[in-house]
Amino acid sequence: MSTETVLVVGGGQSGFQAAASLRDKGFAGRVVLVGDEPGVPYQRPPLSKAYLEGSAGVEQLVLRPEDYFAEKDIELVRGRVAAIDRAAAKVRLENGTELGYDHLVLATGARNRALPVPGADLEGVLTLRTRADADRLRASLDAAGDVVVIGGGFIGLEFAAHAGRPVTVVEAQDRLLARVASPEISEFFAEHHRTAGHTLLLGVGVTALHGSGHVESVELSDGRRLPADLVVVAVGVLPETALAEAAGLEVRNGVVVDEHLRTEDPKIFAIGDCACFPCVQAGAATRLESVQNAVDQARSVAAAIAGEPARYDSLPWFWTDQTGAKLQIAGILGAADRTVVTGDRSVGKFSVLSFRDGVLIAVESVNRAPDHIAARRLFAAEPHPAYADLEASSFDLKAHLKSRTAA
Repeated sequence: MSTETVLVVGGGQSGFQAAASLRDKGFAGRVVLVGDEPGVPYQRPPLSKAYLEGSAGVEQLVLRPEDYFAEKDIELVRGRVAAIDRAAAKVRLENGTELGYDHLVLATGARNRALPVPGADLEGVLTLRTRADADRLRASLDAAGDVVVIGGGFIGLEFAAHAGRPVTVVEAQDRLLARVASPEISEFFAEHHRTAGHTLLLGVGVTALHGSGHVESVELSDGRRLPADLVVVAVGVLPETALAEAAGLEVRNGVVVDEHLRTEDPKIFAIGDCACFPCVQAGAATRLESVQNAVDQARSVAAAIAGEPARYDSLPWFWTDQTGAKLQIAGILGAADRTVVTGDRSVGKFSVLSFRDGVLIAVESVNRAPDHIAARRLFAAEPHPAYADLEASSFDLKAHLKSRTAA
């Protein structure tokens, strides 16, 4: 019987999965999960989709019911960790409670990036990260007249798609989803949102928010003012690294970890949105914000603690659902030098294949789940598909997968 204690800091997707996977792996020691939100751990993706529009309730959000944690002997501690004492191998909570550990897993996630302009603290200026944020947004939408979304990434566009009303989206880049998607995908989603009645203002920034107590307008970098009594700020996130920094751990775009997701302190791991790891697919230190990465890294660390260490090399994949347009991405887009569009873009069912140096590096699929599944299977094997080989099969991923399997 193990007498070791694993302390997981962070009650989100990665923290929950680390605790659950430890038990799945047969770890018999003490497992403590510390989270600073009330209730049991819950999913975040539905907050900007089904939960926002009211088609899913709290019961659909929870990752496991309360009795699961008792059955698995996972201790849920509600509170915020104030400091890590590496020398004593313990953490101190804000309420003064101290918890010791043999292994510490940092799953602290990320926080919303603030909008650095005057008026950002006005009433009616909201963000979306937690269930409480989603509840405030749902309540505010009912009374709002003019709604402005600042940020054309996944969260901003998901909010727009599921808000149930026309909104104005302001994006500083010259296209939507510029950080995560190809130009072909950006163009499609711009058309999709305009068709739905949303106004898109691209290549323009926000310089100030105005109002007397409550927001009334958004001032743009070109001098225009947009009326607004609800502003949703969705300009990205920053990793939560304060605990790690204060403890003297290396931080560089996240808590720096090795191929086993271990920090420079052999007792401490970092996973999920807060971790910067050597990504095999990107060929560089990378920090990813996705459920897949959070779950797979948690499972990898649990296996390592249970005595089955292995290099973390899971394929990154992402998805977004924007009311009739589901985008699934397999691989890391990076600096592609060639793209091929397959399928029928005119009916919103197509994939974009991205290549670098003649090798497939990413597949973006809109409403073509079979392509996404085939891409993930192809990326799981070596070598990755080459342009010439896919050209021979008319860039049909399923046909190419079948031919490779038969060979």
